[in-house]
Amino acid sequence: MDSAGQDINLNSPNKGLLSDSMTDVPVDTAVAAQAPAVEGLTETEAEELRAELTKVEEEIVTLRQVLAAKERHCGELKRKLGLSTLEGLKQNLSRSWHDMQVSNAYKKTQETLSQAGQKTSAALSTMGSAISRKLGDMR
Repeated sequence: MDSAGQDINLNSPNKGLLSDSMTDVPVDTAVAAQAPAVEGLTETEAEELRAELTKVEEEIVTLRQVLAAKERHCGELKRKLGLSTLEGLKQNLSRSWHDMQVSNAYKKTQETLSQAGQKTSAALSTMGSAISRKLGDMR
């Protein structure tokens, strides 16, 4: 168990068990049991689906608990290594910026904007030359 009293070993039978630090929205199975069966489903099928839903919701709760325990453990490791939250944010932003710059969408956008800039520059240059000629002709 780690220092927070949580077993984060995924192979452990106690995986992700938290004290009262986690709160989840309760599942109201009584309401689900009273709901009429969906058209086309027998009562047995509906009951099986409700049981599966309950199981999946329980798994989601367990996964949230495991994730929370791992996040705490990660934070503790970072603290022990002297990594601050600000440093982690800086690294994440830097990594995200780099990932974006190497993406195909970014490269295509950059290329398109570069071409548009070149064409705009050429058009303004041509227009400036034409205006200069006209002003010269008017003198």
